[in-house]
Amino acid sequence: MNEDQTVAALGALAHAQRLRVFRALVVAGPDGLTPSVMAGQLDVARNALSFHLKELSHAGLVSVEQQGRNLIYRADFARMSGLLGYLTEHCCEGAVCEVASVPPPGPAKTAKHPLSTARKSQARN
Repeated sequence: MNEDQTVAALGALAHAQRLRVFRALVVAGPDGLTPSVMAGQLDVARNALSFHLKELSHAGLVSVEQQGRNLIYRADFARMSGLLGYLTEHCCEGAVCEVASVPPPGPAKTAKHPLSTARKSQARN
C-alpha cells in the first residue's frame, strides 16, 4: 500500500458512521452483509448508508457483489491488512517492540470466548 492509498483509507475511516459500517463488515467476515441488514443493525437511513458504502468502496476498503437482486458488501481484508502493515512497517526501527504485547482495547474484564477456551484445553491434551 502506498501513501496515497493509506491517506484515502484513513480519510474514509475518519467518520464515525463509516467506521461503524466498516467494523460491521469486518465482523460479518467473508459472507458480507446486504445494505438492508446493515441499515437495521446500525440504525442508519439507507440513503446515508449508501453514501458511506460508496466512500468506503472508493477507498478500496469494501467490495460489492451483486447476487440476484441483492448487493453484498464485504470488507476487503487484504486492503485492511495492507493499511495496518503500512502503519506498522517501520515500527520501533527494527528494535524489540512492545506493540505486539499490548492487549487490544476493550473492557478490563471480558468473558472468555468459548472457542478460545476450547482451543486452550485441546492444546493442553
